[in-house]
Amino acid sequence: MIINTYNTHIWNNGFIPFYIFLIIRGNRSLFSILEFFAASFSLFSVIFAKKNKIWFYPIGIVSTIIYSYITFITSLYGDFIINLSYTGMSLYGWYTWKFKRKNHTITFSDKKDYFYTALFFVFTCIFSIMVYYYFNGSLQQSNSDWIDVFTTGIFFSGMYQMTMKKVESWIFWIIGNIISVPIYFLKGLVLTGILFIFLVGLAIKGYVLWKEKVIHSINFD
Repeated sequence: MIINTYNTHIWNNGFIPFYIFLIIRGNRSLFSILEFFAASFSLFSVIFAKKNKIWFYPIGIVSTIIYSYITFITSLYGDFIINLSYTGMSLYGWYTWKFKRKNHTITFSDKKDYFYTALFFVFTCIFSIMVYYYFNGSLQQSNSDWIDVFTTGIFFSGMYQMTMKKVESWIFWIIGNIISVPIYFLKGLVLTGILFIFLVGLAIKGYVLWKEKVIHSINFD
């Protein structure tokens, strides 16, 4: 099922990674193993994020690296850019949480935060469109391309707000995860689709938990 999603760009340019070679030879279990580990690390990453633990970042980085490889070899270039960029954003977030915001508390977003988040969303969408045009020559091969662009902007907005420890970051995760569930099933990434169902629930719990912490701190003050 995954093989059918490969873009002809890979074959036309004679680029057949060793991983694809293994799949063609019948070793599809390797793909499932990689996807399982990527999904597992992603799940644990969100659990740590919900608890406001810095381990959210290094565990998430492992997941995004694996997903970057998976999505690239299956020609899901929008998702590839998402995960590759997540790795970079996670490294920045890890540094920020550890050194700049180590003792900072969770807060609500203000107008300035929303402004920068909007800029992040627009810039990410434009960048994603450029990626699709570079690899595929257009952005009209399927409706999922446009959805990829939209969810990329949403997830990057959530990542930015998560770095700043904003309650509203979870809203972006909730919306992005809900949209992603059917998309990943259609792309053949079944384990990832199942993962995103759980991530929706975790994101909702994360939002409620962070919101309660902020309200409690306000009332306590």
